[in-house]
Amino acid sequence: MGRKLALLVGINYPGTKAELKGCHNDVDRMHRCLVDRFGFDEEDITVLLDRGSSGPQPTGANIRHALAKLVGDARPGDFLFFHYSGHGTRLPAETGQDDDTGYDECIVPSDMNLITDQDFRDLVQKVPDGCIFTIVSDSCHSGGLLDKAKEQIGNSTRQNQTQSREPEERSSSGSGFRSFLKETVRDVFESHSRHGGEDQDEQPTGDGLTKNRSLPLSTLIEMLKEQTGKDDIEEGSIRLTLFNVFGEDASPKIKKFMKVMLNKFHEGGSGDQGGVMGMVGALAHEFLKAKLDGNEEETFKPAIEQDMGSKEEAYAGTKSWAPNNGILISGCQTSQTSADATIPGGTSFGAMSNAIQAILASNDGKITNKDLVMKARASLSKQGYTQQPGLYCSDEHVHVAFIC
Repeated sequence: MGRKLALLVGINYPGTKAELKGCHNDVDRMHRCLVDRFGFDEEDITVLLDRGSSGPQPTGANIRHALAKLVGDARPGDFLFFHYSGHGTRLPAETGQDDDTGYDECIVPSDMNLITDQDFRDLVQKVPDGCIFTIVSDSCHSGGLLDKAKEQIGNSTRQNQTQSREPEERSSSGSGFRSFLKETVRDVFESHSRHGGEDQDEQPTGDGLTKNRSLPLSTLIEMLKEQTGKDDIEEGSIRLTLFNVFGEDASPKIKKFMKVMLNKFHEGGSGDQGGVMGMVGALAHEFLKAKLDGNEEETFKPAIEQDMGSKEEAYAGTKSWAPNNGILISGCQTSQTSADATIPGGTSFGAMSNAIQAILASNDGKITNKDLVMKARASLSKQGYTQQPGLYCSDEHVHVAFIC
């Protein structure tokens, strides 16, 4: 019998503009469920919460290290489980390449050091054969979080195909890309505004209050400004900012992006105002020039040393490999938000996490991944939620029992 290993992450972002209420409760309930129902040992469950200042915080670096350890310790026959409750966000393309048209779906650690869908794909690729890795993400835009996994229940793939434009539909000129970038960013801002607005105000429902778990670009930028003390962060330079702040601890996808931009800078030279660097804004150009006038090798070492097969690996929404032993159960579709709910009496939870616990409590025996997601969809719809959970995995894992 294989071992059962888990990582549980819950982030409420206390005291910030992005504060949530139910994520700690989601993790506490899942923790008890893993032990009482699924037979996990306490010592095999790692928990990261931003509940107080004691203990490891759910920063980007800590989550990545914990995930790497979870996968690195796995042996054939083991069951791996990762539960995330917190904000999700989507980053539009920023490289300036005509064929870079997608989005990066990300989870949002407590320090804003984003973890991308491609990071998860790369992680699952390292899972040993004969080992199953189940991911539950109760966050917004989570439908595309396991990059390229086969969509068994959901419509995020079709949404992504609709949102992406073919290169020939756009001008190859700088003005053409700038127009596309503005449209893309506007779409992201407006999408988030339709689901609660920039201030993420709580909305009354029949059973209490709900707040979406989406972090709009505008709020992400404001929080990065507060964290860094820089006032010149804007759309088009978010990835550059993340690299500047986190360096070696930044997402591998961010480092690949930086490597592409460095190459473009060298190809175009310092006068490339009309080229790719000019397309993503003068701020990005000035930032790189200032860095390169100093110690380029030391400053950009994490990007320079980052393995990358081709520049397309840095593109937003890159789809290049389908993981076979990864299972993603998402709280919603790629373009949707997930609800953070508070009911009368003060109890808070993620709507998806609460649905999972209710379904498990009403079923004594094993329940398959497909049945769990279908029941969760029905339950949330009945309660008036618009979010639609999804299932992303290979055909052989559709009817496998949830977790183990």
